[in-house]
Amino acid sequence: MEKRSAKAVVVMGVSGAGKTSIAANLAKRLGWIFVEGDRLHPQANIDKMAHGVPLTDDDRWPWLDAIGGELAAAKARGESIVATCSSLKRSYRERLRTASQGPLYFVFLDGSEALLSVRMGERKGHFMPASLLHSQLATLESPQGEEGVVTVDIDASIDLIVDSALTGLENLWRAEENRL
Repeated sequence: MEKRSAKAVVVMGVSGAGKTSIAANLAKRLGWIFVEGDRLHPQANIDKMAHGVPLTDDDRWPWLDAIGGELAAAKARGESIVATCSSLKRSYRERLRTASQGPLYFVFLDGSEALLSVRMGERKGHFMPASLLHSQLATLESPQGEEGVVTVDIDASIDLIVDSALTGLENLWRAEENRL
């Protein structure tokens, strides 16, 4: 793949939205590399969340920079990439856009608090406790209306969610090509 055509997508949303499942499946369908953003958290962040302590902006900046670095490095190698990151605030998304050194697209996994609570309650072995869902929802600044964002309702099967994400992304990319 030409370096110019390498793309980067971040699958975003609060904990329990299905970021990892959707991003991994999206990357597989596209034939792109996949990076789980949670694996880039410093251990101090993981420890805080595991103890039910919400992260501060100062906790998140190095993590966001690490994810942005992964996005930029993949694009520099000419590889398209899908990564996960909650990206709860616009300032976080802007930081990722800057760090990724070029166009960055987001797939926002949107769902009701009730559905998210059920999903978080069903997860096993994840460091993020369900008790932090409320603080994540309170922190979330919806990306709807931002350029390069596709919003997908998560009240569906993984395959249907990925289908919706792909359709939305393809529509964005087609519109961009038509503007050039």
